[in-house]
Amino acid sequence: MSDADIHLLTMPKWGLAMTKGQVVGWLVEESTEVRPGLELVEIETEKVVSPIEATTPGVLRRKVARQGDVVHVGGLLGVIAASSVSDSQIEHAVEEFQAHYIPQETGEELAAPVLETADVHGCRIRYLRRGEGAESAVLIHGFGGDLNSWMFNHESVASSHSVYALDLPGHGSSSKQVGDGTLEGFAKILEGFLDSIGVSKAHLVGHSMGGAVAAMFALNHPQRCLSLTLIASAGLGPEIDGEYVRGFVSATRRNELRPQLEKLFTDSRLITRQFVDDTLKYKRLDGVDSALNTIASQFCPSDRQAVILREQLVVSKIPVLIIWGSEDRIIPVSQATNLPQHVRTELLPGYGHMVQMEAASKVNMAIRSFWESKTS
Repeated sequence: MSDADIHLLTMPKWGLAMTKGQVVGWLVEESTEVRPGLELVEIETEKVVSPIEATTPGVLRRKVARQGDVVHVGGLLGVIAASSVSDSQIEHAVEEFQAHYIPQETGEELAAPVLETADVHGCRIRYLRRGEGAESAVLIHGFGGDLNSWMFNHESVASSHSVYALDLPGHGSSSKQVGDGTLEGFAKILEGFLDSIGVSKAHLVGHSMGGAVAAMFALNHPQRCLSLTLIASAGLGPEIDGEYVRGFVSATRRNELRPQLEKLFTDSRLITRQFVDDTLKYKRLDGVDSALNTIASQFCPSDRQAVILREQLVVSKIPVLIIWGSEDRIIPVSQATNLPQHVRTELLPGYGHMVQMEAASKVNMAIRSFWESKTS
């Protein structure tokens, strides 16, 4: 037996602030044969509730952490191994891990990536870089989001690329000045951001409004776009839940905001109190209300998307991957249908608008496979 025969399932680090998680419950029993993408165990952090999916085939041989246990990042949750591996070998692997594992202390961020800022046309843009690779990629969040929208994706897709996640103006910790708030204006910010970090061309991944920003940039600068991944993207049709946009912008209290956030997911349990409180904290920052109102007035006036890029993308030579959850309540999944065969489409049943969070493993695998097929 080699170490490769045994896979130790450990507590992931979702987002920069996470230090531990609580086991909500196991979704499979011991002795169950598992495959990559199968949801194994649900974990609750201060911000979210999310499943951990298998990344390797085998059999769930041991549940080390039990329901209700609090486990630090990197701590052992369970063991996956082939059925041919003996129980004594499993026990030895667990004992070896526990003997050498040192829990990360609260506030200890020695190995954590560092948030950086770039000056782009007078705007301070916060960003996070992960990974090293010959090719670069940029992750662009949607309306009201920030770079933490990619907490379940960033590290995974950075396994072979240099991947940047940024806060658009008016969002996260970037400057709250948004100019005219148009997609064209955000596309120019993206252009300036790439220039500031010295990236001549990149794979672009955009979610919701961020997809429309990425598409706008790609159409304006096709020579700088290695590929375009659009996740539940705006810009492909006029329909959008304008009530959600208006409700998100106007909400000032928890009981006003929570119903809007619940529309983003098929499972409302994913919306923790901390998630709601953090969103409210952002919305109360100076300049945010004005920024969101400006963007919304340009993005979806009269509850309809103002800019449709579908036909331009269809006739372009830009490699495009579209990922969508079938239960999206913000932008209908119908906008991902009836596209030509050269546009790769991944429709994921049972997931909502934040499909990159709800079905992270599936989304990550689709993105990595797409990038590999487009390697220059």
